[in-house]
Amino acid sequence: MEKYSSGLVSESFWFIEVKKIIKLRHYGKTWDDIKVLCLEDNLLGISKEYRAKRIFGYLKNRLEVLEDGLVEVFIHSDLNTQKIINIIAMAKRNRLFFEFLYEVYREKVQLGAIELKDSDINIFFKNKQDQDEDVSKWTDVTLRRLRSSYMNFLTDAGLLTISGKQKKITPPILDVTLENYLNDNGDSQMIKAITGVN
Repeated sequence: MEKYSSGLVSESFWFIEVKKIIKLRHYGKTWDDIKVLCLEDNLLGISKEYRAKRIFGYLKNRLEVLEDGLVEVFIHSDLNTQKIINIIAMAKRNRLFFEFLYEVYREKVQLGAIELKDSDINIFFKNKQDQDEDVSKWTDVTLRRLRSSYMNFLTDAGLLTISGKQKKITPPILDVTLENYLNDNGDSQMIKAITGVN
């Protein structure tokens, strides 16, 4: 089973960058081609080469989990659906983030909760620390940064809406093409994690 990772603290939602790279992949560019575009033509708009290299690496890892069919769905979808596909890629790559969506976000939606609280995430991490030796060694700073990252990802994907100090839960209505694709490819758990439906 894939180990838990706190790697998402180093990442952002990077939607514009994801969109550029998925389009290039769709039109037949190899990862090597895209790397050259990132480092030599500044595709990502990052002035420092070492940062462009690092972010390219993160994006490549994230997007490699998307099958051609899901890339096809992305290309022909509206903005909201594309953002959902980005968060799906993140959850496919990171077991802890997927479990957070499935065990916390989904449960709150099912209970009809209006908002996601910091305490909900804190309880989730506390449980994981009790269950997993690696997670139990993470520092408070790492956990705080992860909590902040998760909240940002959900907000950027439209799953949360910030209203004053409240983080309102706004579960999406999935595009039927995306929903059918996920169901047909054995990813119904992902639908549940993101929409909260049974």
